[in-house]
Amino acid sequence: MSSFYYDLHVHSCLSPCGDDDMTPANIAGMATVNGLNIVALTDHNTSKNCPAFFKHAKKYGIVPVAGMELTSAEDIHVICLFPTLEGAMEFDMFVDERRVKIPNRKDIFGNQFVMDENDEVVSEEPDLLINATTIDLETAYAEVTKRGGACYPAHVDRESGGMIAVLGDLPETPRYAAYELNDKASHDEYLTRYEKLRGKRYIVSSDAHYLWKISQAECAIELDDEPYSSQKVRDSLIKYLRGE
Repeated sequence: MSSFYYDLHVHSCLSPCGDDDMTPANIAGMATVNGLNIVALTDHNTSKNCPAFFKHAKKYGIVPVAGMELTSAEDIHVICLFPTLEGAMEFDMFVDERRVKIPNRKDIFGNQFVMDENDEVVSEEPDLLINATTIDLETAYAEVTKRGGACYPAHVDRESGGMIAVLGDLPETPRYAAYELNDKASHDEYLTRYEKLRGKRYIVSSDAHYLWKISQAECAIELDDEPYSSQKVRDSLIKYLRGE
């Protein structure tokens, strides 16, 4: 077992609200400067910058995790993380077919750049990525789980897209094993107020849209990493988030 500093909720320049400087290479570089060991790329309703991020993370010795911040049909944000890049890209295709496609207004929402392994723009996503999909919470959980991934509520301590803000509490189902906080200081308050959070594992992540917002080496998880490999660490992380 080893301790790994993490940030499991980071947006790239593919998210319209993400700064253009949030390229895969810059994210990996800043994560290294900040002392992180594991970083998940979780753009809104897409994983298309994950392949490039994996390339750059390898150069810096960071364990990359492919993921997505899905906006459900209920307009709730959930984090979807996968043990393999292939699983994330398969889920990406599933989500892409269930997006409500409205042309992106770059002048209002920002650019949506897809990057390559050289950190160069290869395309732009033409349709807005931040609006709700037609995928409900039950379906999202089932489809992520089917692909070996972990699915859990994002930033439950925030109003915008937070599951508690929208539903008033966690639902009976899906039976999430973990949840995310945006502010670690809110943990005790939320645990006191919302009984359904008790007994679950929690993650504190940045939801960074700017390089300077990426987490410092403050929050860590103990994971089985022997014999060591990036895949072993990812597998252990997913098991942890699934409550296994």
